[in-house]
Amino acid sequence: MSIPHIKRGDEVTVEISTAAFEGKSVARIEGFVLFVDGAVPGDIVQVRVVKSKKQYAEAIILKLEKPSPLRTTPRCPHVGTCGGCKWQHVSYSAQLQFKQQQVREAFERIGGFASPEILPIIGADDIFFYRNKMEFSFANQQWLEEPPLATQSEIPNPQSEIYLGLHVPQRYDKVLDIRECHLQSEVSNSILTFTREFARRSGLAVYSTESDSGYFRFLVIRQSKRTKELMVNLVTFESRPDVMKQWTTGLLSAVPEITTVVNTINNRKAQIAFGDREHIYHGEGVIHERLGNHTFTISAGSFFQTNTAQAEKLYTVAKDFAGLRKTDTVYDLYSGTGSIALFVAGDAGNVIGIESVESAVKDAERNAKQNGVTNCSFLLGDLKDRLTKDTAWMQSYPKPDVLIIDPPRSGMHPRVLEEIATLGTPKIVYVSCNPATQARDVKALCEKNYRITKLQPVDMFPHTYHIENVALLERG
Repeated sequence: MSIPHIKRGDEVTVEISTAAFEGKSVARIEGFVLFVDGAVPGDIVQVRVVKSKKQYAEAIILKLEKPSPLRTTPRCPHVGTCGGCKWQHVSYSAQLQFKQQQVREAFERIGGFASPEILPIIGADDIFFYRNKMEFSFANQQWLEEPPLATQSEIPNPQSEIYLGLHVPQRYDKVLDIRECHLQSEVSNSILTFTREFARRSGLAVYSTESDSGYFRFLVIRQSKRTKELMVNLVTFESRPDVMKQWTTGLLSAVPEITTVVNTINNRKAQIAFGDREHIYHGEGVIHERLGNHTFTISAGSFFQTNTAQAEKLYTVAKDFAGLRKTDTVYDLYSGTGSIALFVAGDAGNVIGIESVESAVKDAERNAKQNGVTNCSFLLGDLKDRLTKDTAWMQSYPKPDVLIIDPPRSGMHPRVLEEIATLGTPKIVYVSCNPATQARDVKALCEKNYRITKLQPVDMFPHTYHIENVALLERG
């Protein structure tokens, strides 16, 4: 069969057949793959090709000729622009179906597993206002909303002032000036609005990497879903107590629910919402959140799962898969701030967490102490070293009965995979936020005398294409 010649600038009408990775959808022209951003399986759309390769092309929608029955009216006025809720125009039941399909395709195509048994995906009870943390950026240029189904050439030039919101994909010099976001809470929108207006009245500038000067950098809001405590953290280039006191007074008057106010100073060029110094202007400088039977202290720089309710479901799956006995030794690899370790500690003999970030290890130790958990130990170090040359610690503990692994999106280093296989642990519970790298790693472990017993997808982030997946591997 000849491959159709699809070139950049071509306009064609196609029917969308399936969902693909990263929120794109797929149409096929005589078997040739066309990725269409913003489309839904079942749509009939007129599109313009914006990129053409030998094996595939990419296109944008010009006109929605016939909408898919899977489409729904999005709740957010910014949908399709900020890049956050890429699937808000898709019914939630269809989103779950696509995510289950994403896990299946990863294990079939990347892992090489024929028809793996995947348990029905665990969806979220709350599909709006579910995040406990939001990070907004200041900018002196605004990305203007593009009209529905517009092409890039139709977007007006950006304006210049002080704006506060979210970066659109691939644009770090401008922000979408968010007026309403449905990810965290109504009160977070009030904090956002007050802070924007204060910044505009202050006469102070947004930080610029070019001039290495300015003041405003980020606004970070952390909100406990269980204790209802609320932290507002203004990240600035320098310390200005006069400005912070004025902002704090006005903010607390406008939003009295706030329990703590923090100012993080980041005087480096790196555009990140972290710094070397923190000043507390109201409250204790921390909030508390509960997962299961444990309470976690969260500071301005702490890592914590951003969807509390779904994190609890995810950890419950991991614990159930582990099938722990009171005599079991558990290694929690990539243990972070110890949330999984503490969640399973009550069912195990002892848990050893290994983490490469020093601040996370300190947070884990603090969390264990404040919850009275005495059978958890946390070690600082890179897994490549802790499992190969720096192994003296292993003499103090029995061999692991269960490994719980929760690596970053990139998955595990090949040397770590080799050492894990060498340990010969009877059970491995692999928690992943990236089914593609998880399938790759699981394939490598199954080549070392392991087999997949269960796969369980969990939706942590409704309206996005992201999906968590838990795999149970058993020896032999």
